[in-house]
Amino acid sequence: MRTSGFANRQQNTSMPNGKYRPFLETNAVDLPDRMWPNNRITKAPRWLSTDLRDGNQALVEPMNPKQKRAMFDLLVRLGIKEIEVGFPAASAADFDFCRSLVADNAIPEDVTISVLTQARPEIIEKTVKAVDGMPRATVHLYNATAPVFRRVVFHNDKEATKQLAVAGAQEVLAGLEKRLSEATVAGFEYSPEIFVDTELDYALEVCESVMDVWQPGPDREIVINLPTTVERATPNVYADQIEYMSRNLTRREHVALSAHTHNDRGTGLASTELALLAGVDRVEGCLFGQGERTGNVDLVTLALNLFSQGIDPQLDISDIDHIVEVYEQCTSMVVPERTPYSGSLVYTAFSGSHQDAIKKGFVDRDERVAAAGGDENAVPWDVPYLPLDPKDLGRNYEAVVRVNSQS
Repeated sequence: MRTSGFANRQQNTSMPNGKYRPFLETNAVDLPDRMWPNNRITKAPRWLSTDLRDGNQALVEPMNPKQKRAMFDLLVRLGIKEIEVGFPAASAADFDFCRSLVADNAIPEDVTISVLTQARPEIIEKTVKAVDGMPRATVHLYNATAPVFRRVVFHNDKEATKQLAVAGAQEVLAGLEKRLSEATVAGFEYSPEIFVDTELDYALEVCESVMDVWQPGPDREIVINLPTTVERATPNVYADQIEYMSRNLTRREHVALSAHTHNDRGTGLASTELALLAGVDRVEGCLFGQGERTGNVDLVTLALNLFSQGIDPQLDISDIDHIVEVYEQCTSMVVPERTPYSGSLVYTAFSGSHQDAIKKGFVDRDERVAAAGGDENAVPWDVPYLPLDPKDLGRNYEAVVRVNSQS
């Protein structure tokens, strides 16, 4: 018998891989005593939905006011307590939507509205006007800090880039103190955009300078958001970066450390989960991974990953089909059939051997539940090929077994 020898073959391609550099050649992280690999996720993070900002701006046809309101109401029903609703100084539609939420008294007292702004005085003034009268509002300031943006986009050196962030923070603080009514509890968030490509010591320096302006302390939190604006490294590298920042930020007990991951390498979920191991308190993302390019992290999948491990996600996702329906109506996007947990085919088995194992799993579970006096919660879920009970998400068992030519 002859063997193919494929294992010893290497194929030469014409793809120009030489033009790309390994991420760690220019962005090495020195963290030999990293602790995150031994940590465990034991509770849900704080959730921020940016469906109405980052998600909306990435749509071919952004949502109209009716669709935005339907999406906002859905996010509130799910139990998301922080919702980024837009960039009010950049768009009349975003500004008007903010004011409509105030006029309609549509914001629950325990929900914080977040709005995005650049570090420019005229923009910050309009941003503060947009949130005036809301129960709780966070102004989210950002500026790009990575070397390629300093060199190519803004022609700024490190000091000028840092001073832009500091001046922006000063303008936000002044605007909030001068123009915001007592009816609104004000919060502040800062993002060094392109964080993953920014020198870690410099990212820390910029964040510290911004914190010096805001002066976080008891009852005066600051959100420091560290985005993978473009995902360019493996998830373990992002975890190292997060742990470095979490260890070295001063006033850490007054900082809500936040992750905002994109999915350019297809590992946005993994990056977020490792970031939680590394110290993140808060996660920004979108339903079903909507967002620029390949999207933001999928909040539904992330929450149900926690749920499948016995962790309360602090969100109500018990009617997944309704969530999909509203999402698709609002965004004109489609949730693919194989999307984890949410897709129409994810609880369906076509393979005969899979079907047989599932059937035996249900019989075994019925027997164990009966032995437990009928208490389903007393019996851990353990059915082959079904990592989650479809009934917990409002699905039934009718579609679990389907027949095709391979069955």
